[in-house]
Amino acid sequence: MKYQCLVIDDDVTIAETTAEYFNIFDIQTAYVNSYEEAAAFLEQNSVSLLLLDINLGERSGFELCKQIRRRYDMPILFISARSSDEDILTALNIGGDDFIKKPFSLSILLAKVKAILRRYEKAAEAAQAVSAKAVSAEPPDRIRIAEELYLDTGNHRILRQGAEIPLKAMEYKMLLYLLENRGRVVTKDEFLQNVWGDTFIGEGTLAVHIRHLREKIERDPNAPALIRTVWGVGYLLEEQPEA
Repeated sequence: MKYQCLVIDDDVTIAETTAEYFNIFDIQTAYVNSYEEAAAFLEQNSVSLLLLDINLGERSGFELCKQIRRRYDMPILFISARSSDEDILTALNIGGDDFIKKPFSLSILLAKVKAILRRYEKAAEAAQAVSAKAVSAEPPDRIRIAEELYLDTGNHRILRQGAEIPLKAMEYKMLLYLLENRGRVVTKDEFLQNVWGDTFIGEGTLAVHIRHLREKIERDPNAPALIRTVWGVGYLLEEQPEA
């Protein structure tokens, strides 16, 4: 069965209330209360987005996130009363797309989830639009980033000298948007509005995702030559000479 959202939280009241609220607003949502239930549910159902608690009884949401990332590419939003910088950075570094602190407003959470779902539904259309602008000598599902470096829009990965580098969903969206706007500065607010579709995201979350993207496309991520930071403004994908 196909669901738009799965809530994974060992607090039964929070999980059930969140799922019921989302279903009222036509976001088809289910909930589970343990690591094992979540793994079994994902084996049997299709899910577009996860809301994942850090504490899952004797198991960890961090552990579950790492397992999920080995097989699935849906957005993962951590929800937790734990809100230290270390917890937030861990959540983002292991594959989380955002971190939401408890207690949260159901209405704001719903708006965030709706925005993310809309964004990912449009991802395929955006990929096709950018592919149409690609150099005609390149295959239609490849966009040149730099010499011997391409974005494969069909499989959401980077191709470098024959090597395949997978991209997380948000990394793909960010790189695609930078390629669409190559040669001009993309402001942080523009990223949050047009890529994340969410003005509630912090600049720290954006910076972490940019760093992860640099680690996949830059020869030296500590001295980036492709994605430049324009301090106080945003980011710029440098123009590259034609091959």
